[in-house]
Amino acid sequence: MRTLGRFFEAYARLIAHDHFMREHNMADLHNEVKQYPLREIRSHRPEICESVSRALNCACAFYPREALCLQRSVVLVKMLRKRGLPAKMIIGAQQLPFRAHAWVEVSGEVIDDRLVSRESFLVLEVC
Repeated sequence: MRTLGRFFEAYARLIAHDHFMREHNMADLHNEVKQYPLREIRSHRPEICESVSRALNCACAFYPREALCLQRSVVLVKMLRKRGLPAKMIIGAQQLPFRAHAWVEVSGEVIDDRLVSRESFLVLEVC
């Protein structure tokens, strides 16, 4: 039952993100993520990160629009912080060829992102 609840939470947060971005800009999104509260801090729990990531991946598979890295990162950070994990969204860029990417880290560990390598991207922002 917990897995199904996380799936529906992730799906609802994907919808909420789309609605938020219709009315706001990137600066507003940055502030929202930076100020999103962290419940009582727990130690890093890989099983929670894995379970939440799996729920988000499933929700994205059923979502009618493609959820890109920024949207996925925002949703994942919020879901992990809700569970007391000190998740951070990282925004980085690569010069040649130019690419920008967003990903999530907990305690310095990249969560569910096979595209990112800290060596490949210059970190522009942590929130």
